[in-house]
Amino acid sequence: MTLVRLLSSFALCLSLIACSTLDSTLSSAPTSASLGSSAARASTSGNVAPNYRFGPGETIQIFVWRSPELSTTVPIRPDGRFSMPLIEDLSAAGKTPTELARDIEDKLRAYVQDPIVTVIARVDGPGDPRQQIKILGQAVNPSSLPYRSGMTVLDVIISVGGLTEFAEGNSAVLVRREGIEKTSYRLRLDDLVRKGDIAADRPLLPGDTIIIPESFI
Repeated sequence: MTLVRLLSSFALCLSLIACSTLDSTLSSAPTSASLGSSAARASTSGNVAPNYRFGPGETIQIFVWRSPELSTTVPIRPDGRFSMPLIEDLSAAGKTPTELARDIEDKLRAYVQDPIVTVIARVDGPGDPRQQIKILGQAVNPSSLPYRSGMTVLDVIISVGGLTEFAEGNSAVLVRREGIEKTSYRLRLDDLVRKGDIAADRPLLPGDTIIIPESFI
């Protein structure tokens, strides 16, 4: 068992050393302005910014106008489906709140005249991995966090308790999926967290991963 742990630790060290070595060759993560320009170009090319989509483990609030007996709060099961009054089984995973609301309205029309439905997400479980921000390495509490609109690197670092004393923050890497490719960007976490350089803060997108290597000095 001890040997397995040692090998696992060695593999993690190699991964973090690689991140530190590659740091000097990486570009800085895009700023808000850069993201805005990219989103505009993506929109004109037919690709839009990702909308929030439900995943297994989340809890959803369903409001049916003028039908409080149908309004409810239910969990999305591991199979991505849920049940509510008058609807025995309906798929929710992979749908936006608006898409799911329209699907519920379609089902309720057999029982309710002109139903109007609103669906709100409550992330009580891990949620859809594509909507998470993952923090690995030398954070005080490495974890996965649900993405929120407008979230930045500073928000995430605060949420995980900051950097450890061994963190090489300015060698941190942001890994982002862009289409079918993954791109790595350099982050300056020491400058941001320890020196208060807000210019080093960067906006995040759903699915981003932050890797913080260990300093060996």
